[in-house]
Amino acid sequence: MRSALFNVYYWVLSIFYGLSAAFGALLPGRGAVTLALRTYSRRMLWALRVFAGVKVELKGQENLPKGAFIIAAKHHSWGDGFVMFANVDNLSFVTGDHLERFPLVGNILRKFGAIVVDSCGGPEARAALSKSAAQVAAEGRRILIYPEGHLAAPGERFRYRTGVYYMSQDFGLPVVPVATNLGCFWKQTEKTKTPGVATIEFLPALPQGLSKGEFMTTMETAIETRTNELIAQARSEPVKPSVLVEWNGRKNVRSEPAPAPASI
Repeated sequence: MRSALFNVYYWVLSIFYGLSAAFGALLPGRGAVTLALRTYSRRMLWALRVFAGVKVELKGQENLPKGAFIIAAKHHSWGDGFVMFANVDNLSFVTGDHLERFPLVGNILRKFGAIVVDSCGGPEARAALSKSAAQVAAEGRRILIYPEGHLAAPGERFRYRTGVYYMSQDFGLPVVPVATNLGCFWKQTEKTKTPGVATIEFLPALPQGLSKGEFMTTMETAIETRTNELIAQARSEPVKPSVLVEWNGRKNVRSEPAPAPASI
């Protein structure tokens, strides 16, 4: 019943603020769209707590640098974005071009200054990512990116992509990894929510000057290790290594858990 109430509120709120952002996109500047998205995110977290019984606890804000930086976050749930936009100022984000298929969304993304890249990846997507991110970095904004590129169920991981490394190198920005167990309470896109306290944690920024291999290993290890610890806390069970899942465009194929995250 609580999940049903939240789901109704979710769609009502999404339609209202989607239209608000669409009208805001017609105005000069980015202020109106930003206000609509920030208010939408905060009210969604309020509804998640009041209707679905899921309270979001944020940790590690002291690890956020001043000025521009990159947030490299684990992606468990549709709720992840709400947490970030409600709590991190001056934020842009990297998203696949699939969102542009939804009515009005493309114009909102462009006006907000989102970094839209080809969901299929490849060298062209990397070049587009670098070009689009250059303007955002020049404005001193923070950039949110999900390095796996997919929603992962709790206990699973996808191959981490290197786009975040190249952005960090191109613009000299620190990278803050983010761990989460929100998927234990709001799993991917599922309608049913599980009441409880979800934790999202900003981890210390990655060291500067790492090679690509070192960077990817350090980032993935930090995110997966702490995420698995948070999942274990939420489920009151021992910490388990995450299982690598291969994405073939239609379905996920689970592999055996590795003793340590892959380097690239």
